[in-house]
Amino acid sequence: MDSDHTELQGKRVLVTGGTTGIGRESVLLLAEHGARVVTLGRHEPELKDTLSDAGAAAGGEVFGLTADTGTREGVDRAFAAVDEHLGGLDVLVCCAALGAGPLAEMDDEEWRYVVETNLIGYMACARRAISLMSEGGGGQLVFVGSISSTIKAVGESVYAATKAGVDAFAETLRKEISADRNIRITVVQPGATATDMQEGSEEELRQAVQAHEMLPAREVAEAILFAVTRSADTDVVVLRIEPRIQKTS
Repeated sequence: MDSDHTELQGKRVLVTGGTTGIGRESVLLLAEHGARVVTLGRHEPELKDTLSDAGAAAGGEVFGLTADTGTREGVDRAFAAVDEHLGGLDVLVCCAALGAGPLAEMDDEEWRYVVETNLIGYMACARRAISLMSEGGGGQLVFVGSISSTIKAVGESVYAATKAGVDAFAETLRKEISADRNIRITVVQPGATATDMQEGSEEELRQAVQAHEMLPAREVAEAILFAVTRSADTDVVVLRIEPRIQKTS
């Protein structure tokens, strides 16, 4: 028997890190499918660009703010916006993340901030989302991880640690809450993706996409869309997506 897919029309969604890269494309795509989206980023110019482009898309609504989910204040501001604009939450998409160098080459404050953003920020947002979703009868958490947690490439000690933490957090959290609270949990693990996190000019990234060495961010957003539109009896646990020619070292 075929199951009905979940429609996004009117669904209440928070996308962190939604002003660049995968997060930005996710905001635009979810809005195109009718979702009501709150998104945030650290910088006003990128936020304005995203809101402008989202406004041109038919379907849902997009509300935005500048905030940093690597801080307690930023998480508080994000969920105050959720309360104001959405009045509840059906889907959380955690995209806010920073790249990092090797641990030995980073200042103490720098690597700690990466951990606060890439891992602690996800956990803090998930905790707040779980409370709202429990009140509303359920929902879905989507964490954008990385294949870095598996390939463990040289130079990615800090970044890989945060993404491995996301994997372990999601797997354990699912056992704790999924059945009792009707909350699905998905980890999307992209390979190399042409975003501002990557080194190189826009032209170099474009060429890498054409050479099948990087994914366009839209492809990863479409993977997120796939996960959040499955039927209520389906949980996409881990979705790994890579360019056809993925470097693994």
